[in-house]
Amino acid sequence: MDSRSSMQGIDDSEVSARPPSRVVYVVSEELVKASSLLPSNRNRSLLVHSLATALGLFRAVNPQDGSQKYLQVIRPRRATARELLVYHTRDYLEYALSPSSNHQDQSRIAEFGLEDDCPPFHNMHEYIQLVAGATLTAVDALKDDVCDVAICWDGGRHHAQKSKASGFCYVADCVLAILALKKRPTAVTTNALTTMRKPRVMYVDLDVHFSDAVSQAFYNTSSTASSQILTLSMHYTSPGFFPPSLLSDLSNPEDPAFDPFTLSLPLKAGASNRTFARIWPIVNGIENTFNPDFIVIQCGVDGLAGDPMATWNWCLGGEGSLGDWLEKMICQWQGKKLLLGGGGYNSANAARAWAYLTSIAMGNPLPLDTDIPEHRALPLYQPSFTLDVPAGNMQDENSEEYLLEVEQRFERVREVLSCRLSGGTGSA
Repeated sequence: MDSRSSMQGIDDSEVSARPPSRVVYVVSEELVKASSLLPSNRNRSLLVHSLATALGLFRAVNPQDGSQKYLQVIRPRRATARELLVYHTRDYLEYALSPSSNHQDQSRIAEFGLEDDCPPFHNMHEYIQLVAGATLTAVDALKDDVCDVAICWDGGRHHAQKSKASGFCYVADCVLAILALKKRPTAVTTNALTTMRKPRVMYVDLDVHFSDAVSQAFYNTSSTASSQILTLSMHYTSPGFFPPSLLSDLSNPEDPAFDPFTLSLPLKAGASNRTFARIWPIVNGIENTFNPDFIVIQCGVDGLAGDPMATWNWCLGGEGSLGDWLEKMICQWQGKKLLLGGGGYNSANAARAWAYLTSIAMGNPLPLDTDIPEHRALPLYQPSFTLDVPAGNMQDENSEEYLLEVEQRFERVREVLSCRLSGGTGSA
């Protein structure tokens, strides 16, 4: 597939520095070209944005608002070394961002994690700067009140460590986004009195893999004070399943190492709409208690049925579905939202899912029986040639006993969290 012909729906007339729309979508041909070289997801970026173009999402006009588009496309900037140094180490960046680095030096590539699942690749330095820059461009749109929802499907790299690449992730754009969002004071009105406070940022991770790098970056058991940042990861975990992390276990307020602002909710194999519908009140309760000003949602789609991970059995439609969850987050949660990509190794299904989630964010959800439009990638959507990603036949192993345990644990989590937010120690 040629990026120029496949992305011809995005032109300069659709790109604006300060879009009037309340939903922005960050993309450019340069970003697509760089992201499509990612070894774990070759050409996925091209597929994702080509489908959004073919479905007319970039040109859709709200009939109730004249010529106002539902969504405005903005072009990402490149992240500067200074912006990347907010989190990453200088040594890692000097090596990873240098086109002349010797990728044959085994000791150096091992030191920076550039082996096994994260091999060096052509224009890796551009990829790092463009993906981080795309996510930070979306952050800027939110901070500057250009929009209420910002979308960057090329972001969501939640395994990248401070000083090394890991788990198909070369840059910690999720962490950089959170750090950028927490900086700007926000106005809070109580009893007609408006005061300024440091913004609260909630990170919600829907990927089948635990958000190890993001959770670890903000994990803190040494303080009994409130935190600006709360991370909550729903994921699968078992011996040998990536990533290994003590933080991936079910949050336990009775554990001395418990941090009420670093939360983990592992699900068993085969997690389906039924299980996600059951745990939604838990997640909603945490959001209501924390009351964030910004919500970063990592929308990894490797938990959908049909993904090569073959771990969960989530689908796009119905109560408890991925689409249902995002619609509730968009409509019921008050804070501004940043939607990021993540895992998803059936590229056609990733494109389907993110196109559908984009339409939900726009407030104009596409019917799941929508035919995939004629475009160069159409053959990749066989055999259904429709937008839907339905559930498979995998058994949901999340038992009533286990889900009751989760509910009981998180009832106590909310108590501790509420206490900490109100100025108490919130000790177990």
